[in-house]
Amino acid sequence: MKTFQFATVLGAMGLLCGFLCAQVQSQVLVSPEKPPANQETQARQPATAIFAGGCFWCVETDFEKAPGVVDVVSGYSGGRRRAPNYENYASNGHREVVLVTYDDSKITYAGLVEWLIKHIDPTNGRGQFNDRGGQYAPAVYYATDTEKADAERVIRAIEQMKVFRGRLSVDVIPRAEFWPAEEYHQDYHHKNTIKYNFFRLASGRDAFVNSHWGSRAGFLELPGARPEGALNATDTVADVKATESAEPRPWQSFRKPSPLELKQTLSAIQFKVSQEDGTEPAFRNEFWDNKEAGLYVDIISGEPLFSSSAKFKSGTGWPSFVTPISPDAVEYRLDRTLFSVRTEVRSKYGDSHLGHVFDDGPVERGGKRYCMNSAALRFIPKDKMESEGYADYLKFVE
Repeated sequence: MKTFQFATVLGAMGLLCGFLCAQVQSQVLVSPEKPPANQETQARQPATAIFAGGCFWCVETDFEKAPGVVDVVSGYSGGRRRAPNYENYASNGHREVVLVTYDDSKITYAGLVEWLIKHIDPTNGRGQFNDRGGQYAPAVYYATDTEKADAERVIRAIEQMKVFRGRLSVDVIPRAEFWPAEEYHQDYHHKNTIKYNFFRLASGRDAFVNSHWGSRAGFLELPGARPEGALNATDTVADVKATESAEPRPWQSFRKPSPLELKQTLSAIQFKVSQEDGTEPAFRNEFWDNKEAGLYVDIISGEPLFSSSAKFKSGTGWPSFVTPISPDAVEYRLDRTLFSVRTEVRSKYGDSHLGHVFDDGPVERGGKRYCMNSAALRFIPKDKMESEGYADYLKFVE
């Protein structure tokens, strides 16, 4: 809530004047075109924007990784009915949208538009990936003429990049009232990680984004994406993303050696596990009972995967963690071997088989158990992290 400053004036006329001034000021505050006169003296308030890009579970997750984003809420907007819900929003003309709260000293509205387009299929105006219908159509909502012009400029600039054939099909429309979705939709990727990962993988969203943008999807390239003086600002919902965005890391440009080369550098069990999707013996591996503080990284690429702070004693005989060091530190695939369907966990840059994730972890810590193979990991003790180039990750290690 924004606070209002009342003038202190002696006498009844002064009090009345103060009241009237407060009323006028409150009217000014709700206008997106005209900021209050005393804005400079108030604490900076985060800005907000509304975007549509298909399933709001996925759009929420993607915007949480954007620099300068403070919060993301899934919801509905643009339709006829007030207070819609998941059962009736589509029939009343609403779209699935997200309300993005952001620090406009670190990212601009134009930067958010660029981020949206890089994480959707902007050529499909009739839905997104497996989700069809107007309720899933991509859209940018503007509150001011300046925002409208910025959105149209970004769309034209991306069209000129020739990343896609033809014109983009992203609606640029006036901002309408935002209605938050039901609580079970909020942070769905955290509450139902495995189901969400299945859904996202099957949708083809990530495959599409990677095929068109690759690593560029994680960076802002267009002029005006960041305010003046904020070119190096990288604060995000995920602190690790901020750490990695500050400057390129060796693992981000890692090129995987050939199997023959890897056999010369890895032990037999390391190669079998990481490259042939094998499993090491329980209780007879290097890190299952390791209690030392430090960082677990990929055996071949060195990319950070897990912090000792997330490790717990599962009793399974393999190193177990409640969460990766960041939501996008690992990738997931369906594993249909052994007459069952499991969720395989792989490293993002090294493409190493790490293990599997299950829903039987500590409930009080999220309920996940990332069951990893020691042979796919390298452990860096806390006191050696700085000398090995991982100083920025010390804040994640207790």
